[in-house]
Amino acid sequence: MQVDFYHLAAPLDRVLPRIAERVVDGGGRLLVVAGDDALLARLDERLWSYAPESFLPHGRAGADGEADQPVLLSARPEPANGARAIALADGVWREEALGFDRAFHFFDESNVAAARAAWKGLASRDGVERRYWKQDEAGRWTQAA
Repeated sequence: MQVDFYHLAAPLDRVLPRIAERVVDGGGRLLVVAGDDALLARLDERLWSYAPESFLPHGRAGADGEADQPVLLSARPEPANGARAIALADGVWREEALGFDRAFHFFDESNVAAARAAWKGLASRDGVERRYWKQDEAGRWTQAA
């Protein structure tokens, strides 16, 4: 399983839609997890409007049709939509992410220490490939580790 750590320099609502789009375009499904309902509401709105020429079909956990959603927003790491990829959107590592094929762990300066602890904790886990991504001055993502 692969865990991608994304050290955010730009707001999450600019980054997450592109990651979600790539997962869905590749035929996958994504579970987006955050413990903050206000953050989930902002992401819900952003996924509808991030690109003027398109939208990304998605829904909220607990709503009708949650199992059919390519992208599901939830407070819990339970893939009601059958997702094999998980995005931890609130900077909090969850061990349940290891049950997925791929995890995207987004964090900013406010939770760097916790992300470092998660990175170190995963170093000795069998079958876990870690990648660390950081934005450069131009806003492009480069793999730092």
